[in-house]
Amino acid sequence: MKKTLKYVGYFALFLLVAIGALLTYVKAALPNVGKAEDLKIEYTPERIARGKYLATSVTVCMDCHSKRDWSLFSGPLVPGTLGQGGERFDQTLGLPGLFVSKNITPHGLNRYTDGELLRVITTGVNKEGQAMFPLMPYPYYGRMDREDIFSIIAYLRTLSPIENAVEPSRPDFPMNFIINTIPKPSIPQKRPEKSDQIAYGAYMINASGCVECHTKVEKGRIIPELSFSGGREFAFADGSMVRSSNITPDVESGIGKWTEEMFIQKFKVFSDSSYVPEKVKPGEFNSWMPWVMYSGMDREDLAAIFHYLKSVKPISNKVEKFTAN
Repeated sequence: MKKTLKYVGYFALFLLVAIGALLTYVKAALPNVGKAEDLKIEYTPERIARGKYLATSVTVCMDCHSKRDWSLFSGPLVPGTLGQGGERFDQTLGLPGLFVSKNITPHGLNRYTDGELLRVITTGVNKEGQAMFPLMPYPYYGRMDREDIFSIIAYLRTLSPIENAVEPSRPDFPMNFIINTIPKPSIPQKRPEKSDQIAYGAYMINASGCVECHTKVEKGRIIPELSFSGGREFAFADGSMVRSSNITPDVESGIGKWTEEMFIQKFKVFSDSSYVPEKVKPGEFNSWMPWVMYSGMDREDLAAIFHYLKSVKPISNKVEKFTAN
């Protein structure tokens, strides 16, 4: 009996040492995506214009990195907060910790070189070599055309500087260790020609990160086999809950009966000059979808996204859109 206990003790000690060594490796050696490039981007008017289009209407960087007015439908941006960061995303959204958006105005980014910005946007590894939680969908940005990322960087450099100190993110255990294993080297792709509508739509939907909000999550990570089928929950401050729509081509619960024009107009109504955001009282239906920002997308780009969505696997999932507190 004593021998057995002795061996159990040795095994437990070995196990503790092995776990300690593994955790030390994860913290000390990871993430490992390589050094930031020695890169200097030319900030041409064409790149700045393209970057503005992407950052405000496609990748919608400004959605998370600005303040939104939730007293109005769809939470339009509060004027004067563009890129200031400081928005909090926490456990109430099913996330494994508190994650706070960074200040991406020149006040927050001037300490970054262009190469360091390219690395953090496409791999999630910051200037100090620390991993970011993929709430910012850097795995998707890492698959974008480098020229598009260059354009976003060029645009961000033109934003009005805003002094706004942002609190650090605090992942819960064990995410504070797991987070270091998430970043991977980017795999950039060339932007397909618009004539190849499905391939171009796939590129645009990747850049827009649609799958992140329109897929259920488990411990903050999407469930791939449920991609685009909706049902992800987003809580409002009053306790109300809104859920994302099923955008697979399922006929009964998705967009199977939609036409291209129906899909485009769903967005474009928010860019009409006569549109005024409705006031929304606590407990009334609201939407996390940044409709006004996405409404700025070109019709051709929206059409390509629609045709790509029509090509994905239909999944039957009837979503209860809203639950009041």
